[in-house]
Amino acid sequence: MDTSIGVVGPHDLVDSVATVCEEQAGVRVHRFDYDHETQASAMVTTHASGVDAWLFTGIVPYTLAHDALTRPAAFVDYSGSTLLEALVRLLRDGHDVTRLSVDTLDPAQVHGTLRDAGVPVSDVRTLPYRPGATAADFAAFHRRHATRHDGTVAVTCLASVHDELSGHLPVFRLAPSGQSVRAALRQLLLSATSQIQEDAQVALGLVEVSPATELDDLAREVGLLGGSLSQYSETLSLIVTTRGPLHDASRGFTALPFLHRLGQRHDVVRVGFGIGHSGAEAERLARRALARARSHGDVAAVVSSRNDVDILLETVAPAEAPKAAQSRAVVASRVGLSVGTLDRLRDITAATDDRPLTTRDVADGLGVQLRTARRILQRLELAGCAERSGSLESGTIGRPLTLYRITL
Repeated sequence: MDTSIGVVGPHDLVDSVATVCEEQAGVRVHRFDYDHETQASAMVTTHASGVDAWLFTGIVPYTLAHDALTRPAAFVDYSGSTLLEALVRLLRDGHDVTRLSVDTLDPAQVHGTLRDAGVPVSDVRTLPYRPGATAADFAAFHRRHATRHDGTVAVTCLASVHDELSGHLPVFRLAPSGQSVRAALRQLLLSATSQIQEDAQVALGLVEVSPATELDDLAREVGLLGGSLSQYSETLSLIVTTRGPLHDASRGFTALPFLHRLGQRHDVVRVGFGIGHSGAEAERLARRALARARSHGDVAAVVSSRNDVDILLETVAPAEAPKAAQSRAVVASRVGLSVGTLDRLRDITAATDDRPLTTRDVADGLGVQLRTARRILQRLELAGCAERSGSLESGTIGRPLTLYRITL
């Protein structure tokens, strides 16, 4: 079965990136090109159901669309072979590559690439991309540097910046090299394959309703799960579906919309979902989830997966609880962690400028073992509070470290 990749970027880059992707066997490519990078988020939202993963032509559209992503995503990194290819082109055209102003890219990566190529970096200035930065900000950065240093070439990743500076100062627009695209695609396919396998896992739900209701009435409520409903026992109904539809219908394992509707008509509504690699495993986990849902009150839903991960999808919180405290308590209850642990995790992410964290970062920050940190990240991921965003070579023999972007 082919993996469907959505390529997002400006008109003049999407086709070249998509063409490289189509060289990969088992990949089906959809092209989504825009007039301006601010349109990337809307494109992702509109076409999310039609792709397995997203590949962005650069970090800017990826960052702008990040909050709308529900599928694995990656972007083409310009700091390696793409930047080296640009240096060769600039030298061929007679430019001084020791005098550059480079936008969007990470300064350490730019300087490292140039030093490896034997290029002095004392007159190279960089302005990395940060959320909220605009094309006008980058254009102003290039103008300032050009004013102070004659002969400076502005190297930009954005078509809008290139268009604004053209005719006023020397400007070169980076375009992703084939090697950079292939590297990003390899990383993306690993994430997408893992996600597809996870989405295909069996998900069984045990539903307890009192007073009892007709099966047809319950079937209408659970229709969005895209599965089947049957009588499991005298008091329980059984929902059979897979992880993917359950993830989407529960808004990323954060809520179960039909729970409140049923709760308005019945005194007791408890749902326990189990996700496993087999029907037997999913059923065992569903029983555990239902037991935990019972401990949370008369109206509650829990999803359980392997590695002792239990997530409270939704429960009726006390109305008198202060709003801020209630929201923190609800999140903590959902992921099975204390409010204090969530606060410490938030402090860790803030101290690192919200960059992606590894299991080791979390373990060191919380003062726990790696196994405990791994379980915490799994709980946060299942609850929609953490997202895998790539991998990092550990520098030792073994598998690369998974990077997680935590949002609390």
